[in-house]
Amino acid sequence: MTHEQYQEAIDWLFIQMPNYQTDGQKAYKPGLDNIIKLCAFFGNPQEKLKCIHIGGTNGKGSSSNMLASVLQEAGYTTGLYNSPHLIDFTERIKINGKNCDQEFVFNFIQKLKKLPENILPSFFEFTTIMAFEYFAQQQVDFAIIEVGLGGRLDSTNIINPLISAITNVQLDHQNILGDTIEEIAGEKAGIIKPNTPIISGDENELVKDIIREKAARENAHFIDSTLLPTTLTSDLKGNYQQKNIRVVLAMIEELKKLSIKISDEAIEKGLLSVHQNTGFIGRWFEFSKNPLTICDTGHNQAGLEYVFSQLNSIDRHKHVILGFVNDKKIDEVMDLLPENSEFYFAKPSINRGRHPDDYENLLREAKIFYKIFNSVQEAYLSAKERCTNEEMIFIGGSNFVVGEFLEKNLEISK
Repeated sequence: MTHEQYQEAIDWLFIQMPNYQTDGQKAYKPGLDNIIKLCAFFGNPQEKLKCIHIGGTNGKGSSSNMLASVLQEAGYTTGLYNSPHLIDFTERIKINGKNCDQEFVFNFIQKLKKLPENILPSFFEFTTIMAFEYFAQQQVDFAIIEVGLGGRLDSTNIINPLISAITNVQLDHQNILGDTIEEIAGEKAGIIKPNTPIISGDENELVKDIIREKAARENAHFIDSTLLPTTLTSDLKGNYQQKNIRVVLAMIEELKKLSIKISDEAIEKGLLSVHQNTGFIGRWFEFSKNPLTICDTGHNQAGLEYVFSQLNSIDRHKHVILGFVNDKKIDEVMDLLPENSEFYFAKPSINRGRHPDDYENLLREAKIFYKIFNSVQEAYLSAKERCTNEEMIFIGGSNFVVGEFLEKNLEISK
């Protein structure tokens, strides 16, 4: 298999199964019927895995990577399934920080072309079974599975995990999950399994009650990680990571109860070596020091509140590059924008990317200093030209903005 053949296969996959909603096709198909048939077709590889299931609106990617890093430091071969990817598709499926083998991906896509007509998987369903199969083939000790969207009807919910966690519940994907925190919490609580410990990382008492009540119905031990005292830190530097660290520590304590050996040294070192051990980037990621350049994939209201709050705590003039997708409520973002900043708005180079011309009226009303660009790279080069070493650059607003920026510039910076 050549790299060109691999890329052709990936391109075919994205054409056949777009990874996000379009007018004609849906990446997300609520319900488990399809994934049940798909897993059965491949011999139910998920049943061969010791899984850990992590859901939540924000923080599930950070928490899953922290836990993976700790388990790796403890000597375990650890599979990690995250989404979306920032640069290459194989980032979604990793073992001990190494991306899934491209030849495996290529060969698995060939199997997709031979599926029975009664199985029509979505993009996420297909990538989920791909992860299960890869982890089973490689005989990982543990498979950490991040929920894609929601929980109850998410295709990852076919697993029977050792433990589950819900990092938090915020308003996001309301068109699919519900208009209220209560509805969304109910969907996310759908990952709770009978007799399986569930860790809750949300400080909202309403959310806690919904998760606690579902846990009680399933005879699942409920653990409130917000009550855990800790002084441990991580190399993932966002202030919000303290909440995620508590979720991870609670998961580790439950794993220990299952006679899984994890030393204090592995915990401390694992939390401080996430970037190195798992290759995780994009969450308060320091791209450069001169000038200070940070990118963060926070994209919903709660995520942006955390990120912009941390930006406000930095006493520097800021050059802020932002881009959004079509379903983003831009007016909500305008109320959160960081202070002491000039803004560079750009269209992410995907079909769902929204051109800033569409919401320029909101930019004018916000009375901010801004410029509009046709691409993220154009915006970055303009900001870099204007930014002094005493100032800083921030890139965010969407996974796609950060992914596009890193794809263009990460190799150049090394």
